[in-house]
Amino acid sequence: MLFKDCPEEYPITLYVNGRELLTIQLTEVNLEDWATGFLFAEGIIGSAQEIRQIGIDPYRGNIFTEVETTACDIDQFLKRKRIITAGCGRGVTFRSLKEVGQFKKVVSTVKIPLTYIREKMKTFAKMTPLYQKTGGMHAAAIIKPDGELIVREDIGRHNAVDKTIGAALRKGLNGSDLIMLTTGRISFEMCSKIAKFGIGVAASRTAATNLAVALAKDLSIDLIGYCRGKSAVIYTSGSHIIKESREASGTS
Repeated sequence: MLFKDCPEEYPITLYVNGRELLTIQLTEVNLEDWATGFLFAEGIIGSAQEIRQIGIDPYRGNIFTEVETTACDIDQFLKRKRIITAGCGRGVTFRSLKEVGQFKKVVSTVKIPLTYIREKMKTFAKMTPLYQKTGGMHAAAIIKPDGELIVREDIGRHNAVDKTIGAALRKGLNGSDLIMLTTGRISFEMCSKIAKFGIGVAASRTAATNLAVALAKDLSIDLIGYCRGKSAVIYTSGSHIIKESREASGTS
């Protein structure tokens, strides 16, 4: 018989400048990274430097942020319609399809062979202690130019992406020379987060949705699905992928 610990999720309420923004299901690790990544992805801040303070109250499940931003008007932002995203963790975004469709095209410096991404995906799988412990966690990773991985885990796949982007922002990294890896399906809102940070290549162990692929094509992002073992599906042009022989790449 197989014994595993239960994956953990808690309702966490995010406050911005004393105003309640939303409550979302999260795993209580790397919450500062999540808050930074979420606020950036939603357009509330333009950089990590615009966050003056992050306070965590784990007993009441609150995150308090103080921001000084020119990216948006907080009062007007709070009037936006909230959109419940597909999948686990009860994700929320305030961005409409129309707004995301007006993002600038991504200008990425990344040029790598598919075999490199597959090898990094194998390394990534070994760097997920919460998944190893529970068998029920999502994870996301950013590959830095030097090959180092920044890995974050969460009950929700979109939360894991927010955490990795937040970690990268707090380290002062530039999205244009990074690669995103994820264990979960790449949906439209996840692709929008990747695009907002300027990442040009993203790969998943599973699929990408039709809207995510359409957005990626419009914004010059390469999406790779089913990236495991020797297989991979490149949904987009592959302009950032160095071509290999079919025998070497195993693409379809």
